[in-house]
Amino acid sequence: MGAYVPVRAFCDRGSLESAITAVAGPPGRGSRLVLQGFVVGATHPKSIVVLTAILPQFVSQGAGDVSAEILLLGLVYSAIALVSDSLWGVAAGALRSWFARSPRRLELVVGVGGLAIVAVGVRFAFTVRRD
Repeated sequence: MGAYVPVRAFCDRGSLESAITAVAGPPGRGSRLVLQGFVVGATHPKSIVVLTAILPQFVSQGAGDVSAEILLLGLVYSAIALVSDSLWGVAAGALRSWFARSPRRLELVVGVGGLAIVAVGVRFAFTVRRD
């Protein structure tokens, strides 16, 4: 069963073009995606850990209002995350468009991905643990 997914990925690599077209959906769906992205980012465990465990370490209690400092640090963190995630989204959209223009590119990416998964599985199967 473990080899099924990469083998299917390699064998079905020609059907990725229709899958990407189906995922893209109709235009005008952007606001819903932005809302979903916000909810995912706000509830992600990494965000919660940063805001509750890491940021308070950088607050100086003798420098003034602690709540304002935490709020400012949280806003800076959020702004950096927004810019970073937006850049990754734009880059991913550009790459998706570039791959979608050529069915051959899509086949190549999926085929290489399937073979890579098989290679990792083979490497894992023959790795001996030495304790």
